[in-house]
Amino acid sequence: MNYNNSNGTDTGAVHDGSEGDEKSDAGKDRSDGDDLAKQVADLLEKCKRLQDAASAHSSRIRSESQALSQQAVALDSEIKQLHKDLVSSLEKDEINPGLAEKVEDGWYRARGMIHEGDVASLLPHKSYGLFLRSFLGPVNVRANRNDVRFKVKEEYNAYRDRTALLFLAFPCVLLLLKNVFWKGCLPALPVQVYQVWLLVFYTSLALRENILRVNGSDIRPWWVYHHYCAMVMSLVCLTWPIQGQPNCVEKQHGVRLFLAWAVLQGIAMLLQNRYQRQRLYTRIALGKAGRMDVVSGETAGVKGQLWVLYPLLFILQGFELFIGCRLLQNAIEENMHEWQRVVCGLLLLIMAVGNFANTMGTLVAKARIKTKKRMQGKTDKKAI
Repeated sequence: MNYNNSNGTDTGAVHDGSEGDEKSDAGKDRSDGDDLAKQVADLLEKCKRLQDAASAHSSRIRSESQALSQQAVALDSEIKQLHKDLVSSLEKDEINPGLAEKVEDGWYRARGMIHEGDVASLLPHKSYGLFLRSFLGPVNVRANRNDVRFKVKEEYNAYRDRTALLFLAFPCVLLLLKNVFWKGCLPALPVQVYQVWLLVFYTSLALRENILRVNGSDIRPWWVYHHYCAMVMSLVCLTWPIQGQPNCVEKQHGVRLFLAWAVLQGIAMLLQNRYQRQRLYTRIALGKAGRMDVVSGETAGVKGQLWVLYPLLFILQGFELFIGCRLLQNAIEENMHEWQRVVCGLLLLIMAVGNFANTMGTLVAKARIKTKKRMQGKTDKKAI
């Protein structure tokens, strides 16, 4: 009996101790939960205060940016109007050439401060265009920092340098292999590989140039349109059946002419990449060109290239026109049911005429500058 009572007493004691421990643990859990809830509430309050401060800061920045942007747009309009007035005065001989040059230098400096400095980010962005939106979607490609914009330009120049050698080497290798190993008849696969490379090359150039235009580069619109035409022509050529035999000479006549034209174009690209960029750096240093400007492409030359590059450009454009006319003539006279001939012929004609018009525009602009300097020199001599 005593043993049983003792055992029962001990068991009850142990049971009562376990209940006390459970109550203590429950109280501790509630205390920890209350602390966590308090920490979360404090954290939410801090985040809310920071969010309110950030919203007020952003609102203040937007208000200040809007005011500065309005000033920038107004100054940009004044700069454009001043340039129009200067051109009008020169055409009407209402201003002294020496004074006109000083005004023009001041205009270039003012334009550089607006378009090349931190003010450039305040100006309205140029339209992205359908081409850029089709490839990239509604993505902002405008760089707010100048160093990023200049890096985009340098990468564009580096890409042109890298691809110029390949642009020249690819058709040279095809023409060499045609005569040495392929007995005058090009296989379809190497030509199609070349057309795929041209498609990638011109698409990449067009994308880069559109991005440069959004970031303030003064690229001529025609040069971008020229790359659009070249892209379409490369895509069309991929569908053109040029399998050699039994009419290899007849079917591949246009291909051989196109490869020869590509060789000339590659030489022109190498010359311009070397000399035009040097001239551009000089103009940037003089304040007569923006730091985001790039070379004009295979449609214009610079001082010192008159006897080398311009004849090559005119030969290149004439050859381009000849190939286009030849393709259209073959399609009409020989009654060949190949729509690729007609499309490629028309595109080559469009590119040849556009390139010639831009080259002549450059020559006319240079002639006007020389005339102004000559008139200024005569005026200075009379003054002496």
